[in-house]
Amino acid sequence: MADPVPHVEFHNVTKRYGATVAVAQADLTVMRGHVHALVGENGAGKSTLGKLVAGLIVPDEGEIRVSGQAVHFGSPRDALHHGITTIAQELSLVPSRSVVENVYLGMEDSIGGVVRRGVLETRYKELVRQTGIDIPGDAKVRSLSVAGQQKVEILRAVARRTELIIMDEPTARLASADAASLRTLIRSLAAAGTTIVLISHFIEEVLEVADTVTVMRDGRIVRTAPTSAETKDSLIEAMIGRSLAAAFPAKQVVDADAPVVLRVQGLTREPHFRDISFDIRAGEIVVMAGLIGAGRSEVARGLFGADPHTSGHVELNGKQIHASSPRDAMRQGIAMIPESRKEQGLILDRDVRENVSLPHLKRFSTAGVIAPARERAGVGESIRNVGVRLASISQRARSLSGGNQQKVLFARWLLTKPTLLIADEPTRGIDVGSKRNIYDLLVDLAAKGASVLVISSELEEVLGLAHRILIMREGRIAGELDGRTATEADVIALAFRARKEA
Repeated sequence: MADPVPHVEFHNVTKRYGATVAVAQADLTVMRGHVHALVGENGAGKSTLGKLVAGLIVPDEGEIRVSGQAVHFGSPRDALHHGITTIAQELSLVPSRSVVENVYLGMEDSIGGVVRRGVLETRYKELVRQTGIDIPGDAKVRSLSVAGQQKVEILRAVARRTELIIMDEPTARLASADAASLRTLIRSLAAAGTTIVLISHFIEEVLEVADTVTVMRDGRIVRTAPTSAETKDSLIEAMIGRSLAAAFPAKQVVDADAPVVLRVQGLTREPHFRDISFDIRAGEIVVMAGLIGAGRSEVARGLFGADPHTSGHVELNGKQIHASSPRDAMRQGIAMIPESRKEQGLILDRDVRENVSLPHLKRFSTAGVIAPARERAGVGESIRNVGVRLASISQRARSLSGGNQQKVLFARWLLTKPTLLIADEPTRGIDVGSKRNIYDLLVDLAAKGASVLVISSELEEVLGLAHRILIMREGRIAGELDGRTATEADVIALAFRARKEA
């Protein structure tokens, strides 16, 4: 391969939002045909940098060059004219239309206003041959998985003869197998000459797929280097600006005589899970691991009263309970951080104060009337305790970073002292600095005597947090491991091993 040449260059580029400097004096070169990763904590400026390349926003200062030519993008259409497009976390497809219609939307072949479907189908078959992405052209987009929909976005980009694709957290919502497939596709696109700007929280992914990595912190570029010269620890230390002493807080010793807080016996909800039995003691963190679809989230929802179970029973502090709804569960001291903070946890268009106080309005009311000063004081204290970074508790939840949104959910439940906290994928889609904050919150809660049940798909997190590990497979608990001695191989073996029939 010939020596690469610059595709996009930033010279002293700055972007402000009021008094906030999102990107400060950025100097950066992205080489043609390379995968160039941008990493950093939430708010570091990496997505802003991507939006500047894509024409979604305009720089306040500095110059952007494409193929050596100074450009002034006023819109994504301007960027597309130069062969640049973006694939955001929130996909922009038309769910009710077919794959072919989405791929060629706005660039159909037609005569007299009538689309020539035969021509489109021929073009689509050639596109599939060119990319190796084989998705039925007549399938409705809404019938596809998230991974399938992302592939449609890539097909659409290639069909438009895109030379540079900005991918913002492309694997954040994918299962591990789908994420691996997408990483392979990214490398094949680069091998064919397409430049990829990859924005990702997943350090292992960056090290695997990128040629070059740029680290950002507080709106500034810390350094750019070949990925081969970096390690996971070196990138994380550059991102957070301090030595990475440990990714996880030290595990607290659980007293062998600590009382059993949660006892689950024979819990069943066919076909999702069956005969689930386990205990959690006061001060203990139990992590439920396993493949996606193994039934872990369904068990959590059953304990929280979000879904009914058909048999079995649950005891809390020695007393049998039956949570027929989340309200019932909350009254009995159970709190839950759901898997999707945006869809199941937060009311994004309401302010932080309302999101935190919502389940506790009786606490802030007298004769059914909310006392605003008492509510603000209680919410403010909880927000400070969990370390949410925001301008005001009147700020809308939607405006916060992913890590701070997750901390708002913790602030909601730590307003009271839950007996049992269930945390389903508590660090999904957040940066490494915020992850450590979340781990500290979980460990601190357990140290104060609560029981904690964590559901996690990240092996490092499973091993780093757990006193005990429960591995689920095909709706059952396949085995239990000691968190002090378990290895990744132990967890994987139990998660994948075919169940032996009696």
